[in-house]
Amino acid sequence: MDVASLCRREVVGIDAEASLRRAAGLMREEHVGALVVMTRHEPPQVVGVVTDRDLALDGLAQSGDPDTTPVGSLARARPLAVPGTASVGEAVAAMEQAGVRRLLVVDPDGGVIGLLSFDDLLAAVSEELEALARTLRRNIEREKARREPAPAPAPRPRPVFPAFGTAATT
Repeated sequence: MDVASLCRREVVGIDAEASLRRAAGLMREEHVGALVVMTRHEPPQVVGVVTDRDLALDGLAQSGDPDTTPVGSLARARPLAVPGTASVGEAVAAMEQAGVRRLLVVDPDGGVIGLLSFDDLLAAVSEELEALARTLRRNIEREKARREPAPAPAPRPRPVFPAFGTAATT
């Protein structure tokens, strides 16, 4: 499974000169926790990614007026991107190495395909683990159906564990 297949939502972008208040409003309108911050160039260039956490901890708590502070001022670090052909494992490794919870997913020309979150990866891995569990259950059922029941085992003495804090004696 490549990460491009996990990008199901359209990327929500915002101009770097837009205010923090506009960024927060856009996140609310679009029901997203991160925005791709872009320049006004043609084509727009990605400056960074700003999260709801960035807005709360850096934007509102430190930057001053949310109506005049540009959201681009919070996009300090160059965003991390992986190719759309990257595997889930490669995306997880990139997140781990960079210490981030979101990655841009790009096509071979550098065009943004999507924004991949930790939650997206967790859901994908969970689905694969669930499929493995179903496979195991089906395998056990298949084995049970093919084999004759085993004879009941002879009764064995029940072991007794001594009370906690005491030593077993013989």
